[in-house]
Amino acid sequence: MKQFIILFFCSLIMFAQETNDKLFSSTGVIEAKMSFSPKLIRKIKSDTVYVDTQFQYKTEGQWNEMTIGIRARGNFRRSTCYYPPIKVDLKKKQVKDTYFNGQKKLKLVLPCLQERDKNDNILKELMVYKLFELITPYHFKTRQLSVEFTDLNKKKPVTENINAFLIEDDKKVAKRHEGKVFERYIHPLAMDSDASIRNAMFQYMIGNTDFSVAYQHNGKLLYIDKKIIPLPYDFDMSGFINPSYGVVNQTLNISSIRDRKYRGFKRDDKDFYAVRDVFIGQKEAMFAILSNYQASFENPSEFTEAKKYLMSFFEVIENEASFKKNVIDVARTK
Repeated sequence: MKQFIILFFCSLIMFAQETNDKLFSSTGVIEAKMSFSPKLIRKIKSDTVYVDTQFQYKTEGQWNEMTIGIRARGNFRRSTCYYPPIKVDLKKKQVKDTYFNGQKKLKLVLPCLQERDKNDNILKELMVYKLFELITPYHFKTRQLSVEFTDLNKKKPVTENINAFLIEDDKKVAKRHEGKVFERYIHPLAMDSDASIRNAMFQYMIGNTDFSVAYQHNGKLLYIDKKIIPLPYDFDMSGFINPSYGVVNQTLNISSIRDRKYRGFKRDDKDFYAVRDVFIGQKEAMFAILSNYQASFENPSEFTEAKKYLMSFFEVIENEASFKKNVIDVARTK
């Protein structure tokens, strides 16, 4: 009876945490306004220095304003992109009783370059996060923004509308599953088999080779129920998104970032087939997610190409011989 009571109250606490999470509990697009100098943000190399800026967001028809701290994050995009990806620091007093209540750290994903397809690329990366939600409960929550951004780089400030999205903090993901972030090196074969295959097959699906679970490149590790579980992020270099700045991993014997390469490790065949069934079972839901974003694309051909790319993945895994040849037989042993 005592154990039941403890479990009951734990469930109530977790439910309260979920229901109080206003930011990620809805899927609507948040209208926002920001202004800063991307050039200034890129110049600051320290991961502990944040620049204060005003952030406005609209809820229930009303504009709200608060001061947030921002800094550039990442290495490649910080040096390559005009708009660097942003780490956001929220002040507890300012978020209390607001839409952002309970949030401390967030990632803000902005377009990379000032080019025609910048907003469509953001939509595609957001879709990738939504697709991953269908594969595993261990994922980052996201929320789309429509940002009226004022660029202070110029002598005369320039304002434009850009797509963006927020990503929850990894510690929030761990807390949601009553686990913690695992921050030391561990060999991939010591990680949970099912979660590892799901991650590797998902990366294969979107054509992403720009990751390492062992060295936590574009990913974190979670320790949950005595299992090590990979938690990926930053999918912009994938074939599904196919950005103009994409760089091919020359060590993998591929000629384009659109070329798929399975990078997971060898596991029992039954585990591969079990995960394959998960993906096939979610096929209809995946294409439904894509359809939900279709009308938001500025260039319809960008959506069409992304959809075709996803279809080509299912052509591989739905054929048993092709699945064995392209996934099981090429799984890494070292």
